[in-house]
Amino acid sequence: MEQLNRSIATRWFDAFNAHDLEALLALYAEDAEHYSPKLKARRPETQGLIRGKRALRDWWRDAFDRLPTLHYRVTKLTVDDEQVFMEYTRQVEGEEDLRVGEVLEVKDGRIIASRVYHG
Repeated sequence: MEQLNRSIATRWFDAFNAHDLEALLALYAEDAEHYSPKLKARRPETQGLIRGKRALRDWWRDAFDRLPTLHYRVTKLTVDDEQVFMEYTRQVEGEEDLRVGEVLEVKDGRIIASRVYHG
């Protein structure tokens, strides 16, 4: 399981950095949840939490459209049978780099929940 979850994390970064929305969404369960402080700030009505692939699609499509230079640089992956803890640097041209931690909860080979942490 650890190897599968490491593979999911690697594909997650590859898809995100390619801004490949379909490849990214393919990693998630249909009813997956995602929490992010950026989501809370940009869409306060969500309180930072969205559910389902439709909401994920809308959120990431907006991010890719607004931030064409958005790129994540992996600094560390910690993997077990059920979760992946990812540390990475969010890079956007013209903005200060942001250190990020994110936890992916994985079940049956799909991400069922993700939670982003940053200062």
